[in-house]
Parts: sequence; structure tokens; C-alpha cells
Amino acid sequence: MKQDREGLRVFLTEGAFPVKGQCVINLLLTRLEIMNMELSLEMGRNIIQTKSGRLKSYKSTCKKLEKKGLKRNVQAALKKIHDLIGVRAICYYVDDIYRIEKKLKEQSDFRIVKVKDYIQNPKISGYQSLHVILKVPIVFQKEIQWMDAELQLRTAAMDFWANLDHQLRYKKEGEELQSIDEELKECAQMIQKLDTKMLHIRKKIERI
Repeated sequence: MKQDREGLRVFLTEGAFPVKGQCVINLLLTRLEIMNMELSLEMGRNIIQTKSGRLKSYKSTCKKLEKKGLKRNVQAALKKIHDLIGVRAICYYVDDIYRIEKKLKEQSDFRIVKVKDYIQNPKISGYQSLHVILKVPIVFQKEIQWMDAELQLRTAAMDFWANLDHQLRYKKEGEELQSIDEELKECAQMIQKLDTKMLHIRKKIERI
């Protein structure tokens, strides 16, 4: 078991995987920038506010494997954890998120494996985001290799809530958690109303 965990740590932090992972991140960030430029010409405004990428840490990977009841080894991580490579784009409005999703589906060299829509169907916690699991081709050592990656699409308000939720809830334990959960759900509902209102105002202005 200890040998498996050490093998996983080395795989995630040394050798080829982090190099290939960074290549995937760079490719996705570049493609998102191109999509943003295309859509900005069409819409007369930017669609993506910010974008970033990261490789999942060894600690976070182990935690996710444990939560799923899986062994902490390379095989389980590659097969069951689809966000070892992650990219996040923050959009200005909710409908912009779906514009990016549509553009992704038009990319002939990407394969969309799965879409998890936590905007139309938020998690019980109140979490909202659109998750797109992709297979991305990269040329590495003269071979085309397909790498799994997760793209998260959110508004700034959704991202604000998700970041605070992570800090406030998942790092604490105790009897107060239930009441905190309820308050966070209320905040998530406020966030949803804010996004809806801002979208309504934008459309109203566009009609003038």
C-alpha cells in the first residue's frame, strides 16, 4: 500500500505526467482565448473574464480516491479521477457559459466525454458550475496521446461562492456544520438570483 501511494506521488509530481498535464492546460487556455476572441467579435463584448489551470495535488487526489472508496494508486487515479488536469474559465454571464460549451462541441479535435450541469441542477450544497470532461490530444515524444481534463465554467458570483464554501465548510468539523450548510445554501440562492438579475439587466440594455 505504501509503495502504491509513493508511486502515485511520484507519478503526479515527477516525470512525464506533469509535463503532459501542463501541455494540456496550455492548449486549453489558448483555445479558450481563441473562443473568447471569436465570440467577442460576434457579441461586441468579452465573454471570458479570467481563466486558469492547475494539476491536482497528490494530497487532493488521495482525498478524492479515499472518498470514492478506491485504492490510492496510479491505475485508480487515471481511471476514476477525471480532473487530475483542470482548467477553469470565469464568464461574465450565465448564457456565456453555454456559448463556450457550444464552441467546445464544435472543436473537431476535442472529445467531450461528459457534461455535468450543476447550474441547471445545483448540488445539494448549493454549488453551481458547468463541468465538461474532455479528452485532449497532445503530441508528446512524436506520438499523439489523449489526456483527460476537466473544464469548469462559472460566473464570477459562482466562483466567489465556491471558493468561500471550500474555505468555510470543508476544513471544519463539528456540530455547527448543519446550520452553516443551511446558511451557505441561502447564499447560493442569492448568488443564483444575482446572476439571473444581471443577465436580465444586460439583455434589457441590449434592447435599447
